[in-house]
Amino acid sequence: MKHYYFYWFMCITSLALAQQNVTGTVTDINGTPLPGVNITEEGTSKGTATDFDGNFSITVGENATLVFSYVGYNTVSMPVDNRSTLTITMEEGVSLDEIILVGSRSPRRTATDTPVPVDVLDVSGIASTTGKVEVNDILQYAAPSFNATRQSGSDGADHIVPASLRGLGPDQTLVLINGKRRHQSSLVNIFGTRGRGNSGTDLNAIPAFAIKRIEVLRDGASAQYGSDAIAGVINIVLKDNTDGFSGGITYGAYSTAIGDGWEEATGETLYNVEGKNRLDGNDKNFDGATVKIDANYGVSLNDLGGFVNFTTEFLSRDRTLRPGFPWRKGYGSAGVDGFNFMVNADLPVNDNTVVYAFGGRNYRDTDAYAFSRDSFDDGDNRSVPSLYPNGFTPRITSNITDVSVSVGVRHQMDNGWNVDFNNTFGKNNFHYYIKGSNNASMQEASPTDFDAGGHYLSQNTTGLDFNKYIEDVASGLSLAFGFEYRTENFGIFAGEAPSYGLYDENGVIITNPEVQTVAFDSNGDDLPGGSQGFPGYSPANEVDRSRTNYGIYFDTELNASESFMVGAAVRFEDYSDFGNTFNVKLASRLKLSDDFALRGSISTGFRAPSLAQLYYNLIFNNIVAGQSVPSLLSANNSTVTKAFGIGQLNEEKAVNASIGFTFKSGNFTATVDAYSITVDDRIILTDNFTDQAVLGPLNVDAAQFFANGVDTRTSGVDIVLGYETGIGNEGNIKIGLIGNVNDLKIKDIKNGNLNEFTFFGPFSQAYLEAAAPDYKFGLNLGYTFKKFDASLSLTQFSEVELQDFQWVDSPATNQAEADALYDVATDVYKAAMVVDLSLGYQIFENAKFSIGANNLFNTYPTPQFDGWTDQGGLADSVQMGSDGTYVFGRLNFNF
Repeated sequence: MKHYYFYWFMCITSLALAQQNVTGTVTDINGTPLPGVNITEEGTSKGTATDFDGNFSITVGENATLVFSYVGYNTVSMPVDNRSTLTITMEEGVSLDEIILVGSRSPRRTATDTPVPVDVLDVSGIASTTGKVEVNDILQYAAPSFNATRQSGSDGADHIVPASLRGLGPDQTLVLINGKRRHQSSLVNIFGTRGRGNSGTDLNAIPAFAIKRIEVLRDGASAQYGSDAIAGVINIVLKDNTDGFSGGITYGAYSTAIGDGWEEATGETLYNVEGKNRLDGNDKNFDGATVKIDANYGVSLNDLGGFVNFTTEFLSRDRTLRPGFPWRKGYGSAGVDGFNFMVNADLPVNDNTVVYAFGGRNYRDTDAYAFSRDSFDDGDNRSVPSLYPNGFTPRITSNITDVSVSVGVRHQMDNGWNVDFNNTFGKNNFHYYIKGSNNASMQEASPTDFDAGGHYLSQNTTGLDFNKYIEDVASGLSLAFGFEYRTENFGIFAGEAPSYGLYDENGVIITNPEVQTVAFDSNGDDLPGGSQGFPGYSPANEVDRSRTNYGIYFDTELNASESFMVGAAVRFEDYSDFGNTFNVKLASRLKLSDDFALRGSISTGFRAPSLAQLYYNLIFNNIVAGQSVPSLLSANNSTVTKAFGIGQLNEEKAVNASIGFTFKSGNFTATVDAYSITVDDRIILTDNFTDQAVLGPLNVDAAQFFANGVDTRTSGVDIVLGYETGIGNEGNIKIGLIGNVNDLKIKDIKNGNLNEFTFFGPFSQAYLEAAAPDYKFGLNLGYTFKKFDASLSLTQFSEVELQDFQWVDSPATNQAEADALYDVATDVYKAAMVVDLSLGYQIFENAKFSIGANNLFNTYPTPQFDGWTDQGGLADSVQMGSDGTYVFGRLNFNF
């Protein structure tokens, strides 16, 4: 026993001796103390910051290396080597971690030095300390003009959340990974949702734990990067660390307590999922249980800086169930079970040549509510009585697979030119499965689960880029040019016959709907075909279409002096399906002092119509004015589309202008940028046309189309303020304020000879104009002291106003008639604040535990609306969403 105690005494003594306290001072080359310098022990999450006098104190492990980083200064790594006191001198310059990859091809440009606004977000830090488990959630509260909110009852948009920048469409923001173009989703949003009529990039397909940082360029950049960059560019930079294994486990759930305040705000009674019992403040529960497991491993490959970094992520989140009106029994965010894998690697061949690769695979099995169906006895012919005597809420589930791989070579030639040759391939596959449903025309023989088919989009981009920085021209000249060739392929594949088929009373599928357009039961009641909730794609919907394009660009930046910089870019692109486009950009920055600079830019831009907008087609049940309307979304090249006078889709054209200033003094930074973005020939999804001379033979009551339908102008201001300082020897405070004021106006509706209010009526106009709140401000506070840290975020959303009533073939022919018809059907969501809180403690050297709550005070949208609304009220995707408080715990660890 004595030997046992002696053994543990020696272990504890060894652990204590393995720790040492290190103190020191950090100064610049002139000996001036630097406050707020970040100091971390390499390979751990342990850190501190210097105080006002540049002093620090930190306890580190044996053989530790300290990393000193400070904005505007080169990062310093210093081995402790058993020393108890260190004196560190930092030089001004640009460290590799500070160089941004987006918005400027100059190798000397940092985020505070650009002529256009760029946010650099520490996603690695946010993901490891908060309960936000997906990229959209992180950006929603970290980037000033980014907006993405989950919603319910919008088909595919429940599964792939549409996101926007500066209130423009999801497809008007370009997404890059490590500076290379990312493919879009194959989904096109067709219901009352943000980005209606658009296809965006699925940011949630990228595991947050694989990301080192995200750079958000809030400026038009089509002249630099090509199509989709009208609102800006989001560049995701993957982790490249080589310090071993790190991971995290997160568990959380949503509160369903709504209280009587909701009913008081809306004037409506809320019901539980059966639609029978009123919900009040005593109805408290938790749902949407979320488990997320992250793992990251990085290792060096050679002595030349080579590395390979792997990330895996498992995410399981249950559906949330929120109160609804009696006709809307199932409402809440989609559930998901997903697995992600991502790899990032560099292999230097020699001092001048690097072979690199990155990519991964994301798989998600999702589950969301569709609109409820009443029982057959209550007059709903969509329910089979023997299967669902009390009605039912069908569920739209999906299997989403996203794959990507990028391989390239970077080489520095003897003459100073850098060459980058790259090929990037990506594909999104979206497969629908409808559960808990029926095909009413099949009656008792109907299955309850259906394979409804789906769609896919693949993209391959080959690029060759050249750049060179010439130091002895003025104060520095950056030159860049390159070539790009891209191919895209979009397809729709059919589901099984019961998912789309209409069956006669003998159970035989009706192949000629012109002879019989509806099935009847023995009592003569008409019974619709197809799976309820989402009808399957039929062989008639199948599509397999491709296109190609090539682009040539030239990009330059001249530092005419230490204080004045001017940049210019031009780009030519040619598409196989609509022709060519030429775009230009001018940008400049003028330093009026060491602390203050003015900046601005003006550019033209474009966005090519997506293949989905060109060729997507579907017969589906649209909910219009509370009624189910058999509807057709007609492909742009179809004879039906032409018969209604809708022309061929062409590119959207944009002019983007911005002006602003930057200020940096000590630990305080500020950027304020005003912008104006005009988009002509913007592609929209029209409202409903009903000419039965055309539609009658197709067995539908209404049709919608994609069209170059409106011209818009978006104007606003982005504000980003930041302050960081040390407290004592081991404390640190960070304060950040982000804000966006945004106003989108429709300048012109390009309806030609068609009725404006049928073509694009007030309902659709309101959804377009309310793509983002009129303003959003976020105050982010962070505090660390020794092993403890805390963060508090307060986000204020403006009021949002939407039109909740959509006509089928509007009777209005002028504005006065439209005002009389529509002025009583408006949803107004009051301004609201969301509070997030997280607390963390370093329980061991290699382990940290955090707890917290997002939406701490259980804030919901507070609409004033009409109870019968089909797409307003609870179904709207506004502000903070309708899930309520999310409480979580997270354990981070590293070895």
